[in-house]
Amino acid sequence: MILVLGGGPAGRIGAIRLAAAGKDVTLVESGGIGGQCLHYGCMPVCALNDAARLVKTSQRLADLSVIDKKPTVRFKELLAKTKEIQQKIAGILDAETREAGVTLVYGKHGRTQGRQAFIGNEPVDTDAILVATGSRPNVPNIEGIGLHGVYTTHSLWEMPKLPEDITIIGGGVVAAEFAFIFQTFGSNVRVIARTGFLKNIDPQLRSLALQELEGVEILENTGLLSVEGCGGVTGLRVTTEGTEGTVPAKTVLLAAGIIPRSEAVEGVRKGSSGEILVDDHMRTTVPGVYAAGDVTGPPNLTPVARYQGTIAADNILGIDRAADLRFVPQSISLGHELAFCGNGSTTAGSIAIPGPAGPGSFWDVPYRDTGLAKVRVEDDGTLAGIAIAGPGAGLITGYLAFLAKEGYSAHDFEEFIEVHPSTDGAYGLLKYVSGMLKKRKSGNH
Repeated sequence: MILVLGGGPAGRIGAIRLAAAGKDVTLVESGGIGGQCLHYGCMPVCALNDAARLVKTSQRLADLSVIDKKPTVRFKELLAKTKEIQQKIAGILDAETREAGVTLVYGKHGRTQGRQAFIGNEPVDTDAILVATGSRPNVPNIEGIGLHGVYTTHSLWEMPKLPEDITIIGGGVVAAEFAFIFQTFGSNVRVIARTGFLKNIDPQLRSLALQELEGVEILENTGLLSVEGCGGVTGLRVTTEGTEGTVPAKTVLLAAGIIPRSEAVEGVRKGSSGEILVDDHMRTTVPGVYAAGDVTGPPNLTPVARYQGTIAADNILGIDRAADLRFVPQSISLGHELAFCGNGSTTAGSIAIPGPAGPGSFWDVPYRDTGLAKVRVEDDGTLAGIAIAGPGAGLITGYLAFLAKEGYSAHDFEEFIEVHPSTDGAYGLLKYVSGMLKKRKSGNH
């Protein structure tokens, strides 16, 4: 029997792959199948962001006198309906996993001590173990963090109403996404970032993100020292460049990253944050024990977790396969998608153009907010990076990331015919870059 610990993207997809190969597979999930993505991450953000985009688009159409008025959000009902749909999706995932031949065990905790596995307190014999126990919110160990009014992405659903004011702790993608959502719904939003806000994304995408978050107060290089209040939060004690002060706050959302949920796995080597260390075959330091997904640390992305789950499964099956995480595409969901990928090249040049108007962005033209398309290429045309903002940016970037990983260059796009109308300018930009590089090579500047 092969034991899989965790029913999130990595564990579930790995388990299905193993079962499809004829293996006896048992998956232990202490909570709900679907993991962080379905219950606390990607899907809830999709739900809230869909509503926020509708509000934003309606506001613009109302401002242009195209419609009469913008809709208002029934926040409590929105949260409740989101949970209902999440449960429907979980039911579909459950049925799909069982039909693949995987035995599901709910409500028990799986754990390991070296090569020995346990379901609850009962030891079980296994041919291999795949640890995919995921992650949980990073909650700082500071005074007052448990006060009423302090939420994480896991407890957000307990908010009784849309907060009039909300302070979001964090400077990354999740903080930005929730800042957009709450501001669009009508809350006054403040973001407190320990270092720089969205510091690791393309500078032009960051500028677009800041435009979309105009009106959000963003405090960078600001550390959180404590949460103040008696029973409920009333303020935050912070430090900026060595100076301490208090920021008023009645509702706080912690969005300062996630940490591996690896405490039930003993005997394997771990990193400083508790992440299980694996090689590119997803093998841990204990023979026969593999790990995949968030429990192995960054980049903490659902597609990467699925991919790692299949890599682990194939190696358990005796198929020699290594993970290749070059050109991993990522996105940020604001009014538009902001998507990007790259190989970290320091020699590639870049060129960018405004995003073309099309489905989902036509009415953004008066606001000069149709996004952008940006490519980074080497002198020989090799793709080194993509940055796209606009409707469908994530889908476009995903395919371009794959082509870049496969070695496609700007010159390969001269024969590409795109769908029209489209909001994607990257393909046309690559054709232009190809012509420009060929001119340069021939000496016709």
